[in-house]
Amino acid sequence: MKSTYAKIVLSILIVGLLAACGAQPTEAPASTPAPTEEIAPATEAPTEAPTVTEAPATEAPTEAPATEPAAATQPVVEGATVSFSTDILPIFESRCIGCHGGERTQEGLDLKTHASLLAGSNNGSVLTPGDAANSLLIELVTTQKMPKRGPKLTPPQVQLITDWVNQGAPDN
Repeated sequence: MKSTYAKIVLSILIVGLLAACGAQPTEAPASTPAPTEEIAPATEAPTEAPTVTEAPATEAPTEAPATEPAAATQPVVEGATVSFSTDILPIFESRCIGCHGGERTQEGLDLKTHASLLAGSNNGSVLTPGDAANSLLIELVTTQKMPKRGPKLTPPQVQLITDWVNQGAPDN
């Protein structure tokens, strides 16, 4: 009697462990106590842990880092025009204007308007229209050196700015 009870409990524990790891059990449901393998007696079970061959559920899939400079050279989608006023300026207003255009303009860079952006900073031009790969602005947001404070730009935001520069940085 104890042996049957131990087999049922052990079967339920194994099915529960497999379910927690994301694997689908291949045996009959736990309510059917007909295991296909011989199960060790309950007195030995605490000394041995079941072997799991899958990767632990806590490991996250690896992704390319957002700091990858290749984003600056990705081709622009044909026919998709990025607008300064509706796509780029809102990003600058939410992440950049606090330091570059509000009450402060660090390094002399003002991002409030298209004209002030093209004027550049105390150190010169920050973008080269039509050439994101050689634009300081794209380098700084792609490598996540900017913004220094607050949340970094998301990969889609960096891609929008990159596409806009590659399209010639139009005032649209």
